[in-house]
Amino acid sequence: MSREAWTLVGTWIALMGLLALTVGATFGPFGAAKPFINLGVAFAKAGLIFWVFMHLREQGWLARLVAVAAVAWLAILIALTQTDLATRALFGG
Repeated sequence: MSREAWTLVGTWIALMGLLALTVGATFGPFGAAKPFINLGVAFAKAGLIFWVFMHLREQGWLARLVAVAAVAWLAILIALTQTDLATRALFGG
Protein backbone atom coordinates (compact mmCIF):
# COMPACT_ATOMS: atom_id res chain seq x y z
CA MET A 1 0.00 0.00 0.00
CA SER A 2 1.15 3.51 -0.71
CA ARG A 3 1.87 6.11 1.93
CA GLU A 4 -1.27 8.05 0.99
CA ALA A 5 -3.42 4.95 1.46
CA TRP A 6 -1.90 4.33 4.90
CA THR A 7 -2.61 7.96 5.81
CA LEU A 8 -6.25 7.59 4.80
CA VAL A 9 -6.65 4.29 6.66
CA GLY A 10 -5.00 5.76 9.76
CA THR A 11 -7.26 8.80 9.61
CA TRP A 12 -10.30 6.57 9.26
CA ILE A 13 -9.22 4.52 12.30
CA ALA A 14 -8.67 7.71 14.30
CA LEU A 15 -12.11 9.04 13.30
CA MET A 16 -13.73 5.74 14.32
CA GLY A 17 -11.91 5.91 17.66
CA LEU A 18 -13.16 9.44 18.19
CA LEU A 19 -16.66 8.30 17.26
CA ALA A 20 -16.45 5.57 19.90
CA LEU A 21 -15.25 8.17 22.41
CA THR A 22 -18.23 10.38 21.55
CA VAL A 23 -20.69 7.53 22.07
CA GLY A 24 -18.96 6.52 25.30
CA ALA A 25 -19.05 10.09 26.61
CA THR A 26 -22.71 10.46 25.69
CA PHE A 27 -23.83 7.38 27.57
CA GLY A 28 -21.23 7.56 30.35
CA PRO A 29 -21.70 9.07 33.81
CA PHE A 30 -19.93 12.36 33.15
CA GLY A 31 -22.68 14.74 34.28
CA ALA A 32 -22.21 18.35 33.24
CA ALA A 33 -18.90 17.57 31.50
CA LYS A 34 -20.59 15.70 28.63
CA PRO A 35 -21.01 18.73 26.33
CA PHE A 36 -17.40 19.80 26.86
CA ILE A 37 -16.07 16.31 26.16
CA ASN A 38 -18.18 15.99 23.03
CA LEU A 39 -17.18 19.47 21.86
CA GLY A 40 -13.52 18.62 22.32
CA VAL A 41 -13.95 15.40 20.35
CA ALA A 42 -15.80 17.31 17.63
CA PHE A 43 -12.91 19.79 17.33
CA ALA A 44 -10.47 16.86 17.11
CA LYS A 45 -12.54 15.28 14.32
CA ALA A 46 -12.73 18.59 12.46
CA GLY A 47 -8.97 19.03 12.83
CA LEU A 48 -8.31 15.61 11.35
CA ILE A 49 -10.63 16.30 8.46
CA PHE A 50 -9.05 19.71 7.81
CA TRP A 51 -5.52 18.32 8.03
CA VAL A 52 -5.96 15.21 5.88
CA PHE A 53 -9.00 15.46 3.62
CA MET A 54 -8.81 19.20 2.93
CA HIS A 55 -5.03 18.90 2.38
CA LEU A 56 -4.19 21.59 4.92
CA ARG A 57 -0.90 19.82 5.67
CA GLU A 58 0.22 20.53 2.11
CA GLN A 59 -0.68 24.24 2.18
CA GLY A 60 1.45 27.19 3.12
CA TRP A 61 1.42 29.19 6.32
CA LEU A 62 -1.29 31.61 5.17
CA ALA A 63 -3.88 28.90 4.54
CA ARG A 64 -3.09 27.36 7.93
CA LEU A 65 -3.42 30.75 9.60
CA VAL A 66 -6.83 31.27 8.00
CA ALA A 67 -7.96 27.83 9.18
CA VAL A 68 -6.83 28.55 12.75
CA ALA A 69 -8.54 31.94 12.64
CA ALA A 70 -11.77 30.33 11.46
CA VAL A 71 -11.71 27.84 14.34
CA ALA A 72 -10.89 30.63 16.80
CA TRP A 73 -13.80 32.70 15.48
CA LEU A 74 -16.13 29.72 15.83
CA ALA A 75 -14.97 29.25 19.43
CA ILE A 76 -15.66 32.92 20.17
CA LEU A 77 -19.16 32.65 18.70
CA ILE A 78 -19.91 29.50 20.70
CA ALA A 79 -18.65 31.16 23.90
CA LEU A 80 -20.78 34.26 23.32
CA THR A 81 -23.85 32.11 22.61
CA GLN A 82 -23.32 30.13 25.81
CA THR A 83 -22.87 33.36 27.76
CA ASP A 84 -26.14 34.69 26.35
CA LEU A 85 -28.01 31.52 27.25
CA ALA A 86 -26.51 31.41 30.75
CA THR A 87 -27.43 35.01 31.57
CA ARG A 88 -30.95 35.21 30.15
CA ALA A 89 -32.57 34.29 33.45
CA LEU A 90 -30.61 37.01 35.26
CA PHE A 91 -32.04 39.80 33.14
CA GLY A 92 -35.60 38.59 32.68
CA GLY A 93 -35.18 37.34 29.13
